[in-house]
Amino acid sequence: MSEFKRIAPQQAQALREQGAVVVDVRDPQSFALNHIAGSQHLDNHSLHDFIAKADLDKPLIVTCYHGNSSQSAAAYLVGQGFAEVYSLDGGFELWRATYPEETAQAPSQE
Repeated sequence: MSEFKRIAPQQAQALREQGAVVVDVRDPQSFALNHIAGSQHLDNHSLHDFIAKADLDKPLIVTCYHGNSSQSAAAYLVGQGFAEVYSLDGGFELWRATYPEETAQAPSQE
């Protein structure tokens, strides 16, 4: 795969069940409030470590709020050597509407 593909939540869920990695590029506060269960938050601070430790051959799903910012991030990750990258159409908002039971909140910091 030389470029990323856009996929619907149903396709993303099937890939998750097969072991795909999900990364969320929204701001840290939004991620902490609610995110796709099992996803990792990715920002400019964690990006380098993520790429260094990642299995470049494992499917990677990138999500944001509505599916726009994730496309830029997905294109960047393809350029970093990831073989199979997907951008989640509709982003987290559509995911949450489709799979409300597959969302999670970050543990409280209190």
